[in-house]
Amino acid sequence: MPQPDKSNTMFQLAADFIRETNRHIFLTGKAGTGKTTFLKHIREVTAKNTVVIAPTGVAAINAGGVTMHSFFQLPFGPFIPGTKRGFGEGDDISMDAHALFRSIRFNHDKKELLRDLELLIIDEVSMVRADSLDAIDHILRHFRNQPLLPFGGVQVLFIGDLFQLPPVVPDSEWQLLKEYYDGMFFFHAKVLEQAPPLYVELKKIYRQNEASFIDLLNGIRNNAATQEQLELLNQRYQPGFTGQGQDEQYIVLTTHNRRADEINASRLAAMPGAIHRFEGSIDGEFNDKALPTELVLQLKPGAQVMFIKNDLAEVKRYYNGKIATVKSITADRIIVTLAGSREDLQLEKETWRNIRYTHNKADNRIEEEELGSFTQYPIRLAWAITIHKSQGLTFEKAIIDAGSAFAAGQVYVALSRCTSLEGLVLHSRIHPAAIRNDDQVMAFAARENAANELQSLLDKEKLVFWANSLLQVFNWTKLLAILQEHMAWLPGKKLADMDAALTLGVVLQQKAAAQQNVAQKFRQQLSPLLDAVVQTADTSSIEDRLKKAIGYFTQSLHDELIKPLQAHSATVKGAKHRKYQAQLQTVEAAVWHKLQQVWEASYGDTHFNGGLTDYAKQRGQQTTAAKPEKQKAEVGGSRRGSLELYLGGKTIAEIADIRQLAVSTVESHLAQCIGAGELALGSFVSPEKVNLIMPLVNELGLTATTPIKHRLGDAVSYAEIRAVQSHCRLAKES
Repeated sequence: MPQPDKSNTMFQLAADFIRETNRHIFLTGKAGTGKTTFLKHIREVTAKNTVVIAPTGVAAINAGGVTMHSFFQLPFGPFIPGTKRGFGEGDDISMDAHALFRSIRFNHDKKELLRDLELLIIDEVSMVRADSLDAIDHILRHFRNQPLLPFGGVQVLFIGDLFQLPPVVPDSEWQLLKEYYDGMFFFHAKVLEQAPPLYVELKKIYRQNEASFIDLLNGIRNNAATQEQLELLNQRYQPGFTGQGQDEQYIVLTTHNRRADEINASRLAAMPGAIHRFEGSIDGEFNDKALPTELVLQLKPGAQVMFIKNDLAEVKRYYNGKIATVKSITADRIIVTLAGSREDLQLEKETWRNIRYTHNKADNRIEEEELGSFTQYPIRLAWAITIHKSQGLTFEKAIIDAGSAFAAGQVYVALSRCTSLEGLVLHSRIHPAAIRNDDQVMAFAARENAANELQSLLDKEKLVFWANSLLQVFNWTKLLAILQEHMAWLPGKKLADMDAALTLGVVLQQKAAAQQNVAQKFRQQLSPLLDAVVQTADTSSIEDRLKKAIGYFTQSLHDELIKPLQAHSATVKGAKHRKYQAQLQTVEAAVWHKLQQVWEASYGDTHFNGGLTDYAKQRGQQTTAAKPEKQKAEVGGSRRGSLELYLGGKTIAEIADIRQLAVSTVESHLAQCIGAGELALGSFVSPEKVNLIMPLVNELGLTATTPIKHRLGDAVSYAEIRAVQSHCRLAKES
């Protein structure tokens, strides 16, 4: 787990706000201040049901989350909010919200997941559009049945640097949206007018350590660079410098992908020796566009490469952006020499996960399910990279080759990648006109909350948060819903003793409803007492009542719900009743979860269960229907679901719609089915395309998917190439 700097006051304050309040937070900071470390820290320590999203596939993979469009099924066109600028609420109601909900097809589990969501983290928020954020707000209010609460009551943590890359809004869409928004940054969203986030800026810079360079970056970031600072920067102007032949390795930062690819390809081709190809592997579902590096790495000894992951070892030998040189290559081994230290390192493959979030009904928890993974050496060719892709990286030596094609924020992104002014070379001078930070961003940045203001607010709000959390402990709504679903599940099942099953279900519902009635009366008594505690921070007035309540409810849950469940479960035997046994396990796990929640009831660090019987300890000792382990999905089960629909006459688009999958995922399933001998190649790929692909498979091999795609372009898809490769591999093996 990333270890936070305990001396970093703003880091600790922001973490405490997430942990002990429900306030929305915008966590920002200059390059190198630890925003990524903060995200990882929160993921590790939070007890809240959390989902991480990001605006792009690569950003989502790097953040360990999912894309915002896939998670919320957002449309890729503009979302029109309900009111125009300057009009009152309701004066110009748009039909877009209704259209949005018609296009969304969340299944039952996804709706339950949204209802249990407590913390939503949005990374790289500088690229998030205001209308996308408003669409997310509409979705959460609707599916959580909280129409009056921003984001349906979910706490949102926004992470990013608004002085870096802005949202992309085509002019045709802006013409539709400008009547509703002052701008397209996330902070222009209508929902944030109702619930503005606290502005928390990390101040401590870990990347740069030169005072003059830090001052220069701050000047550019804030549109306040002095003439002297620009003159100092332009002393690094060396238009003919290539970095070749230097003791230190330089990376070129440029504005366009094509230019970066040309530099890397030409430098690799100019090197002596044969190219070595290292094929990465995709297991399950992983979008080609979200790959953090090439599927097929092409390397030669002497090639300059860059790490794209931080070293997870205790001794941090490299970091995301660290430059190295390939020293030697064998069939299955790559040795690199790290820049600066001259240390040799044998590379090991790393794995990136493609996840989706699932709902654990029994424990009311949001969990991660791995859909697929990508495994490859954690490097890429690094004589050049685009400024866009360099966001979040750190370089000791860099050449900035951007001409006059700077977009807003690109000057700052490019310069702030470097650890020092000494390691920076300019191929074009930086003129004042090239520093075009958005005035709206500057105005929003003026809202920054000071540390003393944040500390005072935290001290007050955490008391309210503790009180609300304590009241929520004595709410049986979710447990009653699970028992109702259990009763709805029973009809139609072939059970040896349906009468006993129905009788148990009715008894459980009645007992839980009676407990809910008592709990509701207790909450009504507790609420005014907690109001006083919030004012005084003195819990003495509630300690005795809470101790009695915990003792009463934990015993009631154990004796009235868990014991009857266990007694009934002991009578259910035989393989034909496995589904019913699993259902009983799910219900019992939910009751145990509620009992544990009551047992651990606290106000901050103050607990109230001293001297009481700890029934929670008996869970592993008494239960015959223990909490079920998560069932591993049947190998190939997901692809066969797509195959059955395809063979049944459904189109790929229809299958994607029915199964709530991307079209590319369904195509990948069918390609896998061809490799497994479950589908004929001709049923998926036309003879014309097979004739295009097959010669290149014979020439380049069974794993060279990306090189084949580069040769054929849009004439074929990745899935079609993989299908032909799978067909050839199957033929070869048989």
